[in-house]
Amino acid sequence: MDNNGIATDKFEPRIIGFLCNWCAYAGADLAGVSRIQYPPTLRVIRVMCSGRVSDIIMLSAFAAGADGVLVAGCHLGDCHYQKGNLLARRRVVGLKRLLEAVGIDGDRLRLEWIGASEGAKLAETVTNFTRTIKKLGPSPFRLKYDKR
Repeated sequence: MDNNGIATDKFEPRIIGFLCNWCAYAGADLAGVSRIQYPPTLRVIRVMCSGRVSDIIMLSAFAAGADGVLVAGCHLGDCHYQKGNLLARRRVVGLKRLLEAVGIDGDRLRLEWIGASEGAKLAETVTNFTRTIKKLGPSPFRLKYDKR
């Protein structure tokens, strides 16, 4: 048991993934079509651009009980909206600092660049992120959310 009362040996992380429609989401689709296996811990939310994922949206995912948040977009220089992924990078870096300042490990928030042809990279990212979250244990907000 961890300090939130959740059995850590049976702990399955809840990861919210904000995936760019043009690249990362297409990569997830390719992973599915190619039958590339990855843990079922990711809940995908398709966004038109990773730059559209605001700090408030990421914090809301944590407040709603997510153990981890993944923001995945186009590779730098390949954004369909020119600079959306640069904005996403700025937001995630700043939010990691804020999370750590309030006592939440910054490793619970991850940013990745995944192209439309990189289904295997998406699967690897989700697998590695799930391992990281399992090591960190449940989010401090999870118990509060689960009691609602």
